[in-house]
Amino acid sequence: MSLEFLLTSLIVVVTPGTGVVYTMSAGLSRGARASVIAAVGCTLGIVPHMVAAITGLAALLHTSAIAFQTLKYLGVAYLLYMAWSMRRNNGGLTLDEDSAPRSATSVIVSGILINILNPKLTIFFFAFLPQFISADEPNPLRLIMQLSAVFMLLTLVVFVGYGRFAAAIRNHVISRPRVLTWMRRAFAGAFVGLAARLALTDE
Repeated sequence: MSLEFLLTSLIVVVTPGTGVVYTMSAGLSRGARASVIAAVGCTLGIVPHMVAAITGLAALLHTSAIAFQTLKYLGVAYLLYMAWSMRRNNGGLTLDEDSAPRSATSVIVSGILINILNPKLTIFFFAFLPQFISADEPNPLRLIMQLSAVFMLLTLVVFVGYGRFAAAIRNHVISRPRVLTWMRRAFAGAFVGLAARLALTDE
């Protein structure tokens, strides 16, 4: 496993995207435990894309405009739903200590869906992983599995870091209603922006 792969993967993971936004919102709204659960969900959401890349199913998305567009717009719709949820006063970013917590399953499922419904990830891994497999590799499948596992571990660690940072400033946000309102709008805007970027993405 090369240093180049580790550095490239780290840059990809650290770059803010839907998973980072979701994990941070979980940390702000429900605390450190929820942020870790959200990070796990986002990491698990990578698995189908890894499998698609390894098995060649990614080629279907790459060659079939209908399949790609269908998955893309499902992702756009879900991101817009997340934005709407954030924007509601009692929605995704509610920092009321007395509010009923979301179940771990609900948090994980949302994280999984955010990544599953992003066809760019499948195309990315389809193009990304083979670059680090040499033509004379005796067991390419095993190496791809190892690279995938490392990428997922990096994702989990980085997302937990983002989430715990958000959780650390949670009390400061709770005590300032105006900051809470601004944060709710900012996260909603972030999801709208990510939805727009995804909508404008070609294969």
